[in-house]
Amino acid sequence: MKREEHLAKIDARKKPWDVLIIGGGASGLGAAVDAASRGYRTLLLEKYDFAKGTSSRSTKLVHGGVRYLQNGDVSLVIEALKERGIMRKNAPHLVQDLSFVIPSYDWWNSPFYGIGLKIYDMMAGNLGLGPSTLLDRDEAIALIPNVKKKGLRGGVIYHDGQFDDARMAISLAQTAENQGASLLNYFSVTGMNKENNMINGVQAKDELSGKTYSIEAKVVINATGVFSDEVIQMDQRYAKKRIVPSQGVHIVLDKRFLSGPHAIMVPHTSDGRVLFAVPWNGYVVVGTTDTQIKEALVEPIAQEEEIQFILDNAGMYMTTPPTRNDIKSVFSGLRPLAAPENDGSATKEISRHHKVIVSTSGLVSILGGKWTTYRKMAEDIINTAQSVGGLPERGCITHNLPVHGYDYNSDWTNPLHVYGVDIDKIIKLEPEGNTSLSKEVHLTKNQVIWAVREEMAMTVEDVLARRTRVLFLNASESLILAPTVAAIMGKEMGKDSSWIATQIENYTTLTQNYLMK
Repeated sequence: MKREEHLAKIDARKKPWDVLIIGGGASGLGAAVDAASRGYRTLLLEKYDFAKGTSSRSTKLVHGGVRYLQNGDVSLVIEALKERGIMRKNAPHLVQDLSFVIPSYDWWNSPFYGIGLKIYDMMAGNLGLGPSTLLDRDEAIALIPNVKKKGLRGGVIYHDGQFDDARMAISLAQTAENQGASLLNYFSVTGMNKENNMINGVQAKDELSGKTYSIEAKVVINATGVFSDEVIQMDQRYAKKRIVPSQGVHIVLDKRFLSGPHAIMVPHTSDGRVLFAVPWNGYVVVGTTDTQIKEALVEPIAQEEEIQFILDNAGMYMTTPPTRNDIKSVFSGLRPLAAPENDGSATKEISRHHKVIVSTSGLVSILGGKWTTYRKMAEDIINTAQSVGGLPERGCITHNLPVHGYDYNSDWTNPLHVYGVDIDKIIKLEPEGNTSLSKEVHLTKNQVIWAVREEMAMTVEDVLARRTRVLFLNASESLILAPTVAAIMGKEMGKDSSWIATQIENYTTLTQNYLMK
């Protein structure tokens, strides 16, 4: 993906785009893949970077949702389990099977969850990843040696999926481009164009050059997640709010807190949620929280009580309880929950189902949803957009559409596996560019060059936060690497020392939200 080439396509286009998508997260990128693969002339505009918000800040799970089953939301579980299987089939280099152990300290817990998870397996059908099994005490300890052993009676093991959310987003952007879509990051929509009270395009601005545009489109899709209300109110100033933002915080620990390849699922936290401790890229991600917030920020900030909640609840199940000093990085994401009819609902009780709504002026908005169901959300969005925009009727083909980089024989022990079939191209960029720049995380010079040349990375943050996951794994190490990354990018992009210095300064400021003070 080369940004200048996509800019040139906007300048060259004289006719309206068939589909214009606002937002470059999971739902927007999924919609771009779907629309372009149906043959619609598709343009996606993202104000910041692809997956800058919620879509890079998940628990890294592709799952049906054991908790949703617990809440009785059977239809969502069935849909998510089906989509989990499709996602793994279409992106085997990005999605893998991960086994979860639920430790049990009460005699009735194992049979209770065992029965529930058998139902979970049954719902997955032939897209299941493996059968759930009851464990005795010794088997549970063998699988998760770091589990707290006092009072342990046994447990249950079940299977779900794991992925790298930001890398999936970048791969979807590449897939959309492969299908003919045009995509731009750092390109904001500032207003709606209308004719006879119907939307026929947008006002937009290239945030890097400052140039403004008026872009025509047959249908405009609002896929901006927690910021959906802002776009809806661009269309209809006094429209009621449709989104209830909920903050989910994760902490990242050293891998010694979870030795072995299995994750832990804590079934009962002090607020009635579940908690996960998941091995990821040589570290352990622990989360999450569910805190209703009033204002959606581009960079959400973890509250002290959220961090302590995770430490306290995780510590109840670990041999060595983690402390604040053990945290390598802390990151926060905002769930774009579709507002319920009952305003008093707690966010943990609000359904994760998605909704597609259409305004009287034709703006198509996608609300709610979750990463696992991104493909189904996109299908529903484009089915609706097809009617609103008067586009020729064409069926969805993404059930069997490989995601960019598709590699069925992907070697997950290779830290570059997320690039799939592009690995060889990255390795060949510069012969001396394949040695990791750090002992704490895997990051090579060639990965930085590739991010700039092929993945539309425009800032140091783009590289360290989303093209690679250094910021999310080890924030302090990412600060050490930032000057080196800035220098590599500056040379590749033809930037001067002033640009490099500004990038380092901006990144240093950003990183403060991810470090423990």
